[in-house]
Amino acid sequence: MPKKPEEWLEIASPPQKSRGIFKLFLGYAPGVGKTFSMLSEAIRRKNRGEDVVTGVVETHGRKGIEELITTIESVPRKKIEYKGTVFEEMDVDAILARHPQVVLVDELAHTNIPGSKHRKRYEDVQELLAAKIDVVSTLNIQHIESIAPVVRSITGITVRETVPDWVPLTATETVMVDLTPEALQNRMKRGDVYSSEKVERSLKNFFRRGNLIALRELALRQVAEQVDRSLESYMEAQDIRKNWAVRERIAVCISSNPSGQFLIARGARMGRRMDAELYVVHVDREFGAKEQNVNALGANLRFAESLGAKVVRLKGRSVADTVAEFVRSKHITHVIFGRAAVHDWRKYLYLSAVHRFLRESPAVDVHIVTQEAED
Repeated sequence: MPKKPEEWLEIASPPQKSRGIFKLFLGYAPGVGKTFSMLSEAIRRKNRGEDVVTGVVETHGRKGIEELITTIESVPRKKIEYKGTVFEEMDVDAILARHPQVVLVDELAHTNIPGSKHRKRYEDVQELLAAKIDVVSTLNIQHIESIAPVVRSITGITVRETVPDWVPLTATETVMVDLTPEALQNRMKRGDVYSSEKVERSLKNFFRRGNLIALRELALRQVAEQVDRSLESYMEAQDIRKNWAVRERIAVCISSNPSGQFLIARGARMGRRMDAELYVVHVDREFGAKEQNVNALGANLRFAESLGAKVVRLKGRSVADTVAEFVRSKHITHVIFGRAAVHDWRKYLYLSAVHRFLRESPAVDVHIVTQEAED
């Protein structure tokens, strides 16, 4: 039976999105160019025919930003009186009524004035996304909740406005706006970031070179972690079982042998040299002999945690098969096994387990490290 015209239209039409697309420009300090990058993207989208508006963009008196912002339609802000002073905040309801394709929302960590629709700007953004409006926003690394204490320990400055860690993780796309610390300091000296009276003080405090290097590394690691999660999701969705060694991951397999701490320390040293993730894995066999020295096993696992390893306890019929499946699921690139200095029947049992692992696991580098025999 031939299809009706509306049926063909339904097939040809692209699927309706259930939520807006969230794009985030992430920086490591004020002045690296997040807002400029956001506005530049908005202008490109507008030139392609997209309906783009600004919900809120903070110029901080920067002339380049002030010039760019005039080229894009702006939704008027809402005036709110608080303690005798009138403030302006982004008007979420006005943006929803206007319902553009894309809205620019600067400074995601901003706290709204009491009397606003939501307490935090990121909550405004969530409502806009739920209304199927795309949002382009900006954020500095020090405003992520779990990173703010680290920033305080580095810079001595307390960051008061933060967003929960889950907020940047919901971004469909994250762009690192990068600039070398030297280039940022030069921008400061030219007066491109702050007014001249604030420059000297800022360069001696928050914008010291050492601070900027540390903040930049934090931002790069944040983006790298998000990229890594995206790759894992893609590989899982596409059922890609082969390891793509874009990032090194080390798994150290231990038992209750007290000399397991030697293996863990060896793995930790390798991890530092490679800047790799470190896992310490113990398999509780479902059948067969149980670990005899429970206290020694607990000591091994605590030692692993003290070195920053992720401790994983698995259950399985076969140690070899269970570790092989873990290696596949976590995309491990290096596995460390210990070999006790024994020459009786246990040697052949050990070799049999290693051969089975090599047969069942994906391509991975295997390190056999001799350890002392158990008493």
